Amino acid sequence: MVKDKGNTEGLQMKRNHQKNLLWMILILIVVNWLGSMYYTRIDLTADKRFTLSKATKNILDNLHHEVYFKVYLDGDFPAGFKRLERQTREMLEEFRARNHDVHFIFINPSGSSDPKKRSELYQELVSDGLNPTNLQVKTKEGLQQQYIFPGAIVNYQDKAVVAGLLESQVDVPPEEVLNHSAENLEFTLVNTILKLVERKKPNIAFLKGQGELEGNQIADIKNTLSSDYDLSDVTLGNPGDNDLLEKTDDSIHPKYNVLIVAKPSEPFTHNNKLALDQYVMYGGKVLWLIDPVLASMDSIRNSESTVSIDLHLGLQELLFNYGVRLNKNLVLDMNATSIAVKTGEMGNQPQISLLPWYYFPLITPTSKNPIVKNLNSVQMQFVSTLDTLGIKGVKKTILLKTSPYVGIESIPGIISLNILKQKPDPYFFHGPAQAVAVLLDGVFSSDFQNMLVPSLKNGKFPFKELSRLTSMIVISDGDVIKNQLQIPNGAPLPLGYDQYSGITYGNKQLILNALTYLTEGPELLSLRSREVKLRLLDKTKINQDKLKWQLFNVFVPLIILALMVAIFSIVRKKKYGRSKST
Repeated sequence: MVKDKGNTEGLQMKRNHQKNLLWMILILIVVNWLGSMYYTRIDLTADKRFTLSKATKNILDNLHHEVYFKVYLDGDFPAGFKRLERQTREMLEEFRARNHDVHFIFINPSGSSDPKKRSELYQELVSDGLNPTNLQVKTKEGLQQQYIFPGAIVNYQDKAVVAGLLESQVDVPPEEVLNHSAENLEFTLVNTILKLVERKKPNIAFLKGQGELEGNQIADIKNTLSSDYDLSDVTLGNPGDNDLLEKTDDSIHPKYNVLIVAKPSEPFTHNNKLALDQYVMYGGKVLWLIDPVLASMDSIRNSESTVSIDLHLGLQELLFNYGVRLNKNLVLDMNATSIAVKTGEMGNQPQISLLPWYYFPLITPTSKNPIVKNLNSVQMQFVSTLDTLGIKGVKKTILLKTSPYVGIESIPGIISLNILKQKPDPYFFHGPAQAVAVLLDGVFSSDFQNMLVPSLKNGKFPFKELSRLTSMIVISDGDVIKNQLQIPNGAPLPLGYDQYSGITYGNKQLILNALTYLTEGPELLSLRSREVKLRLLDKTKINQDKLKWQLFNVFVPLIILALMVAIFSIVRKKKYGRSKST
């Protein structure tokens, strides 16, 4: 009787197990079917590194043709570059999960065993615009030079664009540079796609007529912008026939998405300022690169000194009304770039030394705003301070500030090379840090709203007193967009490259980011605000406690496994031993 009861309970238990197994199989089938029907991914990381932004999703959702990434980041790399490779692959997988028209392949440019083929591929990649990084890698044979091309060539229909995946930052540890590169991956990759699929390029105009920078002085930035923007030069005529505005279908709007005012040196007339003002009122966006003070290195090279004077451009009043005051002074910063100075002769040959020139401050961005976040240091020349004013309806964001070791020199003043021979006075360079670049967003009021404007009486554009929602960026240095000219042939060099030190600063990326913000809005550029926490091991502790942690990692899992087996055995004996005795 007891035996029959035991057999019945055993059969019932077996049937229950079979039912549970069938239910589990059925649930798995349903879950898989639902997963194939509905797209979903769960990001459990603390910094949401696998969560695509709304802007990225919109761009990927509107991608109607195949885009193909050839990523030259494969091979036997150091750990930091392997991490960048993995993160790039993971980001592209996220893109592909969102849109199956995204394809990618990882290529090892050093994979060929034939040195000639490797060299040919290197030259081809360099000619395509991919810059190599030269590393020293430990191998069995010792230290060897290895070329890494941390970038990708992206193809879309009949167009191709190069995407650089490695940030370039001066005086930043390699681990942080790689981490910043990972933070900007989504922006870099999706911005590359946007350049390929965008059919109508934004219009950008350089203002001419008031002694602005031109020709070879801004050749590099113009060449860089020409691939992504339609560029024009524009002069200011009669404000009634404003060349900055146009009328279509009973709508008046700016003719250009952004106007660049690059270091004017001649005064603006009443009509000039009125034309600029109305351009802003109708929603025009401006990148102001203004030197309120005249100070020239050419004069210093000829006579070793010059005088700083007020330029009297007339723009200060206009910008004051918009919320920025350009101060009539010059900043001297102990964190400065160097200039080549003759310090003696040897055998009738001049001896040239590089000495820090305090009038050329080196600005290291600290703001979290995406325009300057993780940006390389910016080289400036004869920069003035600026202040923001409490204008209702206008949001002010400081983008760039000097170091705290600055002094302010009033004008007029003598600028002389003799300062290079003197020891810096700590009482003069006492700070505090000074703002030199600001972003303004909001609704601006016209500087002419309370004035009689007779020149507009017969104009075709009605006078506006309040602007549409718009933005502008003000930088109190016009040379920030000016490239150096190669000595001695005078050919334009890349913007931000200093031929004396061989360092490339972040000037070009600053201009590109500013124009991306002004043309595309903050949504796309906000991808640069992503923060990926760098979780590095403590190398000191690793070296000190290496054996301890090795033993811990070997034996602790074995002990845990043995305990689990023991507990499982005890529970099993108790459970089934009781059944047998019954």
